[in-house]
This record gives sequence, structure tokens and C-alpha cells, in this order.
Amino acid sequence: MLKIAVLVSGGGTNLQAIIDAINDKKITNASISIVISNNKNAYALERAHNNNIKNICISPKEFSTKEEYSDALIKVLKENNIDLIVLAGFLVVLPEKIIENYPNKIINIHPSLIPSFSGDGYYGLKVHEKVLERGVRYTGATVHFVDSGTDTGPIIFQKPVKVLENDTPEVLQRRVMEEAEWNIMPKAIDYIANGRIEVLNNKVHIKE
Repeated sequence: MLKIAVLVSGGGTNLQAIIDAINDKKITNASISIVISNNKNAYALERAHNNNIKNICISPKEFSTKEEYSDALIKVLKENNIDLIVLAGFLVVLPEKIIENYPNKIINIHPSLIPSFSGDGYYGLKVHEKVLERGVRYTGATVHFVDSGTDTGPIIFQKPVKVLENDTPEVLQRRVMEEAEWNIMPKAIDYIANGRIEVLNNKVHIKE
């Protein structure tokens, strides 16, 4: 059984999609051991509580240095025997020490088709604002492994979403979540939990 830690900062819609997928058996051989937020007021923590999932706030603001924050986070991950870290709207740059301790065991959902609209400064609603400014016809979402770069780790799954003429950033954000993010994130977790994902030469290979 794959033990998952979901790291969140806000409402936790992707967390809810993962919880629902586990309950609906779309994700098998995996369970959420703990939900960790950097924000004590994140509604995601309430979602975890409502589903009887252990949850905790560990904020970088509570520590004097990044090193202390990294050590506190690693301590909680180790105590819960975490196999996979899922970044689901986590708005803190993950400390390098965490990435080094969990190679190819951290995944992130990004609201665009990487490498388009990705990298430093591209997160949350800003991504969809840039998509509309550029007038592209299709956007989407990408789930990928996390490495030391920004949105540069091996891509697991991508799903395109059509951009409509009257879209606002908020409307587009919602459609990307509903049509792409809530689909490919649970799928990636299920594939990892069942040994269907392999990383070779920095590329993901799917075992059929």
C-alpha cells in the first residue's frame, strides 16, 4: 500500500479529487496518510478532517531558517513512512533537501501543457491570465515528477483543454481543473501505486 502525503496551501480541490478517486477505487493500492499545509487557514485541512485524514500545518514562517523548515517537514514525512509526496496546489517552493531525500517520489500538478506557460512566475491564476493574453487555442494540465528546477521534472501525463472565446481566467481555471487536473493527477497516483511508472534517462515510461 502506497502511503501518500498531500501538500496543500488553499482550498484543496485537487486533494478532494484524490480522496474521491480513492473512495471510487479509481486509485488502488494507495492511501493518504497525511495532509500537510503551510497555511493554517487552508480549507484543504478541513477537507482532510472531514474525511478522517491526519492533517497538520507546518509553515516556513514558524522557523528561523529554510534548513529548520526542511528538517521539520522531513521529520513528519519520515514519521508517517511516506512513499509519495503529492503537491496539490502547494504554493511554497519545496526545499532542495526534500527533493534530494525523495528522488522521483514527488509529483506536482501544473495548470498548463508544460513547457508552455511554466517556470518561474507561472502559477495559479497567473498561468490562465497569460494563456488568454497570448490567445492560444488550447491549454491544459501536466502532472510531473519534481526535480530541482521549476516545472522541469519528467512529465507523467498531460491533458489538453480548449480555450473558449469568452473565457475569463477564473472560468478557464475551473475548466482546466475539472477536465484535466482532476483526471490526470489521480491517474498518475494509481499508476505509481501499481508499479506502472518507470523513470529512465529523465523520461517517464508507462508499463502496460
